[in-house]
Amino acid sequence: MATSSRPAPHGLHLMRKRIGAAIALAGLVILLHRAWTTTAMQDPRVMNALLGGLMAAGATALGALPVLFSQRMSDRVQDSLFGFGAGVMLAASAFSLVVPGIAAAKDQGAGPWEAGLIVGGAILLGALMLLLMERWLPHEHFIKGVEGRQGDATPQAIKRTWMFVFAIALHNIPEGLAIGVAFASTDPLRAAALSTGISIQDVPEGLVVAIALASIGYRRVTAVVLAILSGLVEPIAAVLGASLLSYSAALLPWGLGLAAGAMLFVISHEIIPESHRKGHEVYATVGLMMGFVIMMLLDTALG
Repeated sequence: MATSSRPAPHGLHLMRKRIGAAIALAGLVILLHRAWTTTAMQDPRVMNALLGGLMAAGATALGALPVLFSQRMSDRVQDSLFGFGAGVMLAASAFSLVVPGIAAAKDQGAGPWEAGLIVGGAILLGALMLLLMERWLPHEHFIKGVEGRQGDATPQAIKRTWMFVFAIALHNIPEGLAIGVAFASTDPLRAAALSTGISIQDVPEGLVVAIALASIGYRRVTAVVLAILSGLVEPIAAVLGASLLSYSAALLPWGLGLAAGAMLFVISHEIIPESHRKGHEVYATVGLMMGFVIMMLLDTALG
């Protein structure tokens, strides 16, 4: 008698999950394609936001590539790079998002106090959005990921690595949103300065992600590919932010404040604590000051 070839219940359940994930992914692709054809092709601001997000994603990829040849980097250098990224994001939040957001609110007829309250409320909403996402979405912080790192690529280490990649992707959402809402405003030069500054700080970020992946046993090529994938959320978030704000100019102050709040949350909640964790606070602070000044110069020179 022929034996049954039916899959085991666990295998059938796994197959269903994979089919469901494939259907969901196909639906997302169709949704993005429709949004692109109906919005991006008709609005140059969305197109510019996409290009700015792609530049930031490309910078992440550029930073990850050196891991193909070497995966060693001292903690002192790594903390300095963390501080540099925090400084760039801090200056971008202030000069490229908060200040233009207040100006946009005033241009729409709000008084000084009302404009400040609008942007301030949006900042708090942006921080709350990231806080809720951190509570709901599975991920692993920089700090926990490094502390839980093991010498061998055990299943638990691999799981934590994926959580680490998810955390990076989660943290790239406010950067992409910032690029998108900046290009949705009426100041393309300031938006270009913002996307340039974020791209600069994405280079060391891509390097850090790839090194962390390689350090627990991933092949260098795999580590680089995963680091590159973690940056692809930026052009998606940029298009989303620009598309939403393109429908109504009244949303601009709120969008700028929301992106600023999300970035400030990431800076305080994740990047600065990680940069100070290993005892290199001075180097991290110097990196922060340098990043802040460079982003400030970019914004004032181009904006």
